[in-house]
Amino acid sequence: MRKWEHYEHTADIGIRGYGESLEEAFEAVALALFDVMVDVRKVESKECREVGAEGEDLMALLYNFLEELLVLHDMEGLVFGDVKVKIEKTGGGYKLRAEACGEPLDYEKHEPKEEVKAITYHDMRIEELPDGRWMAQLVPDL
Repeated sequence: MRKWEHYEHTADIGIRGYGESLEEAFEAVALALFDVMVDVRKVESKECREVGAEGEDLMALLYNFLEELLVLHDMEGLVFGDVKVKIEKTGGGYKLRAEACGEPLDYEKHEPKEEVKAITYHDMRIEELPDGRWMAQLVPDL
């Protein structure tokens, strides 16, 4: 069961995702990212995009993955409300394949909130929790 939340962080908003697996935590933090921008519960899965990312470690992988989603948002005006992630360990780090589904931003329907300018490593953490679930978090640049 994946879930996400926002947390207070000085002048910014932190995003945190939880999941039963590392993949679910990445999915949840991606939804948290888009929930900073719009009400993701109102986003329908009308269009899907394949997203790929690689990283020498999990933090680089998370950064590159969220950056790819943000590029799709900036270039195509898409907001995402459903994300499915697969992560594999490679000889040089990690590789991620994802399917992100959503629709073009509609100001009336999606009720835009904040604009995310960039993904950052600020306060980034990825860890397996004592109960076996995973958590991923960071503070994006608003």
